[in-house]
Amino acid sequence: MRPFAPTLPATGMPRGGRLRRTAWIAGLYGLATAASAQPLALQPSLTLLERLPPALRGQTPMVVEGERILGRTGEWTVIDGGAVLRRHDVILRADRLEHTAADDTAVASGQVRINRQGNVYEGERLQLKLDTFEGRFDAVRFQFLRTGGQGEASRVDFLDENRAVAHNVRYSTCERAPEGRWTPAWAVTANQVQFDLATDTGVATGGRLEFQGVPLLAAPWISFPLSDARKSGVLPPTFNLDNQSGFETTVPYYLNLAPNRDATLYPTFMTKRGLDLGGEYRYLERAFGGQLRAAWMADDRLRGRDRWAYSVQHVHALPELDWLPGAGVRLNLNRVSDDDYWRDFPRTDTITNLAQRLLANEATLSGGAGPWSYSLTAQRWQTLGASRTLAPSDSEQIVAPYDRLPSLVLRYRPGRFAIAGLDGWRLVADVDVTRFATDRRPAVWDGAAAGDQRTDLDGTRALGVVRLSRRWETPGWYVEPRLQWHARQYRFEQPLGDGRRSASVALPTAALDAGLVFERQATLLDRAVVQTLEPRVLLAATPYRDQRLLPVYDSAAYDFNLATIFSPNPYGGADRVADLRALTYGLTTRLYAPDDGAELAALGLAQRLRLRDQRVTLPNEGAAAEGRSDVLIGATVNWTPQWSFGGTWQYNIARRTSVRTLLSARYLPGPYRVLSAAYRNNETTTARSRQLDVGWQWPLAALGGDGVPAAVPGRALGPQQWYGVGRVNYSFTDRRVVDLVAGFEYDAGCWIGRVVLERLQQSRASANQRILLQLEFSGFSRLGSNPLRTLRTQVPRYQYLREDVNPPSRFERYE
Repeated sequence: MRPFAPTLPATGMPRGGRLRRTAWIAGLYGLATAASAQPLALQPSLTLLERLPPALRGQTPMVVEGERILGRTGEWTVIDGGAVLRRHDVILRADRLEHTAADDTAVASGQVRINRQGNVYEGERLQLKLDTFEGRFDAVRFQFLRTGGQGEASRVDFLDENRAVAHNVRYSTCERAPEGRWTPAWAVTANQVQFDLATDTGVATGGRLEFQGVPLLAAPWISFPLSDARKSGVLPPTFNLDNQSGFETTVPYYLNLAPNRDATLYPTFMTKRGLDLGGEYRYLERAFGGQLRAAWMADDRLRGRDRWAYSVQHVHALPELDWLPGAGVRLNLNRVSDDDYWRDFPRTDTITNLAQRLLANEATLSGGAGPWSYSLTAQRWQTLGASRTLAPSDSEQIVAPYDRLPSLVLRYRPGRFAIAGLDGWRLVADVDVTRFATDRRPAVWDGAAAGDQRTDLDGTRALGVVRLSRRWETPGWYVEPRLQWHARQYRFEQPLGDGRRSASVALPTAALDAGLVFERQATLLDRAVVQTLEPRVLLAATPYRDQRLLPVYDSAAYDFNLATIFSPNPYGGADRVADLRALTYGLTTRLYAPDDGAELAALGLAQRLRLRDQRVTLPNEGAAAEGRSDVLIGATVNWTPQWSFGGTWQYNIARRTSVRTLLSARYLPGPYRVLSAAYRNNETTTARSRQLDVGWQWPLAALGGDGVPAAVPGRALGPQQWYGVGRVNYSFTDRRVVDLVAGFEYDAGCWIGRVVLERLQQSRASANQRILLQLEFSGFSRLGSNPLRTLRTQVPRYQYLREDVNPPSRFERYE
């Protein structure tokens, strides 16, 4: 930065004197008062301030320079030829700049350019009172740094430092050609726009939004924010074309109620159903916060009844109490009007988050202090289309889970401690008392057979689990013994199959987990790598306890994979502890990059050897015989950042058949380019399927061999680019497409067009289909549907063509 030159002495420049421009800088703020200015006090700073505090703005210096400077001290100053005026956040350039000290008025003419906080204004003539910021700017062209937008106005009247009025305004983010008339692809025009920087609001009269010369929207009066600050008003409408509800139109209205409270109304008209009134209310206080979402449709014409839904989420930190330390309350309430809601409104997750079949309604009080923690929960499920038996006749029905009314949990997690002088032991203790209730009934029940297991047992379960473990570990090996004691007591409101109304189970589990890690330097494909060899064994033993008649409140079998095979119990939950006496062994080898430790490849296999039959199982599950289990093999390859491969394979040695196979690959050469594929084959007795899943996002110009420029973060590959995007899931078993999302994106630089076809399977006989159309005006707004939510959730690694990046700094456009 150039230093400030001394102020010009009062007698140092004769009338009509001239000074040539030799990087000469004169003066501090106001040439007339420069001699009396206070000396500057330099303050250390590690960063350049985008905005100065209000108290410092009046102390900032003003620097002027030019080829010729004429003037009389205290009266007038004329800078002719390359005139420049600088202040902290303002740079004014013009061919000629005149300043009158009496009224503190500056007049700039001839290629006038103002850079204020990175926003650039250019015009023919500017007249401005520097003390009050009153003035006028003729034939203005402007560029905004934050949005990248630009525009023009016939005149701008400055009322004061914060208020201005622009006439005959046109605004767009489309680039302006260096020469010729500016004809943007889209533009917002207005007869008059009033700007108020104090309130960060603008008011436009006679506003219109035009695309390719065709008016899309018009409003005689509209108010809009000038920054990211929230402001009440109408949001851009959205449109959907749906095979179930017809043409849908939503016009949201946003209410900025307070800095910590807001609401949004979502009135939606569906041509086949009627008017759906949705809304959302959000709040945030120091001790609590949450949101309420709801929707109501009176007299759905397709169903002939009222439809409604609501969702409440609330968290609250309670005042500190000695007898209830660290207490907090969490509410999660979800409810819909009928069993068909999830099917008829599959996309209402944008409003009510209820487009699913299992809706949780729960209230939880939790807290803790030190090693102790507690929770008290009441949970009830609304199951849409639920089966009341464990043998549903309809393939679309699902089994209703048990409610918890209530559940009390107490946990103890002390730090490491010593036993017999040996420290490092870990202790975990849990106590859980829960009452389970359900309204489902067994498929067949006559109450006579003592071996039958009832599925409608309401009851209370008291559970206690204590785990003790200690891990010895070095860089080359580890050994971890674990001991668990599991005890539970049941009291039933209906009798068991043998007539009992109570039951208890208590049993220990011992496990020994051990592994080795061998490591060596190697070279593979002319690349230096670090290879490891990691054998692992798990020896687990649990005695047999008869649990056949006990209900299954919350237990389920773990998915059989390389992680769960090293578990001493194949079931999750607390209602089944398998009498597993087994040795699980596995071997893993990995390849690492020696410079950064990135994993380049991994290959692992594992198998479980049962030393005796496993007699404890889930209902409708056969006993696991003594002997070897299926072999699990898993592999991943990430040899280059662009390519990645993965696969898992479950192989049955006795039958010499593949049980489950998953193969996946992904090619990611750069931004906005991704191809992914996955093949799944499941030959288990409960579910047989073969599916292929393919996803993509790719510039179409690259498919034809044309050169495509490299992308930079936050921007797409360049103007006028077509992109294909989608995902398709095909079932070889059913010989049909299960789910399909496919479409195109066109990036024209200042606007993006999207058209997406979505088909999501809801059952074997029905699917929801819709067409999503959207026009996005970069840096301004979006019109049409909202395909971005669908693309982000359905297409793996999808990238938005206008990714959010750090906001630009005014110092990027300092001159």
